[in-house]
Amino acid sequence: MADLGRRGGGVDPAALDEPQLIKELETIHRTRHETLMYGSPDALDRHTSRMAELEAEYLRRHPDRYVASGRTRDGARARTCSS
Repeated sequence: MADLGRRGGGVDPAALDEPQLIKELETIHRTRHETLMYGSPDALDRHTSRMAELEAEYLRRHPDRYVASGRTRDGARARTCSS
């Protein structure tokens, strides 16, 4: 199922169905810290590019996704001012 013509292998995110894409995103986000702290430069580069591919596909599929007001600049400013 992997597209071996892709840099680093892996399945093209556009070929993943929705549950597979979500699972891949959950896994890559869960492993990010360990890769950052202990991975080789090549591993970190690949992890970063794969994460960007998966996130871009998610955003392509969900351009109108819910955005929590607290996760915006205005929301962050409101939290800082009200503290």
